[in-house]
Amino acid sequence: MNEMVVFQLDFDETLRRRLRNTGIALLLIGLLGIILPQVLTFALSLLVGGLLVAAGVVSLYLAGGGYRRSLLAWLRSFVLLVIGLLIAFHPTIGAASLGLLLIIYFLFSAFGALSLAFAMRPLPGWGWMLVNGLLALLLAVIFIFGWPFQAKWLVGLFVGINLVFDGLALLMVARAARP
Repeated sequence: MNEMVVFQLDFDETLRRRLRNTGIALLLIGLLGIILPQVLTFALSLLVGGLLVAAGVVSLYLAGGGYRRSLLAWLRSFVLLVIGLLIAFHPTIGAASLGLLLIIYFLFSAFGALSLAFAMRPLPGWGWMLVNGLLALLLAVIFIFGWPFQAKWLVGLFVGINLVFDGLALLMVARAARP
């Protein structure tokens, strides 16, 4: 009736190497975010703004070609372009917006990491996933209380911290899985 699903991974050498390499990459990117949080926040704002502008241009192409008479298609394109340009040219506004999205991200990240940790239990390295999930939850709570006023540097710092711990968790799982 109540069957417990056991999480299994085949820890072959290829998987251990991928875990290690991904862990190292995330650790280095995270350290860069911790050292230069405002630079990472600015880069993320520009990326999001650029993606929204690109989506607006693509949406304009569609509206002009297929939905010429649909005011909503033109409105959607216009909104994407305006918001994208606003974020790209005013990264502080983008940082506050990203801060709100990151609160949601950290909450989902915490849920995912905690779920994975309990699913992996008692496999080697499950405790590192547990710590990673608890840290993501803590970051979400701290960010909630600092948003939007501290978003300019908190976005980069917290993304950096989260990536460092994601990387460390993967490195520890890879290390614990050695034969």
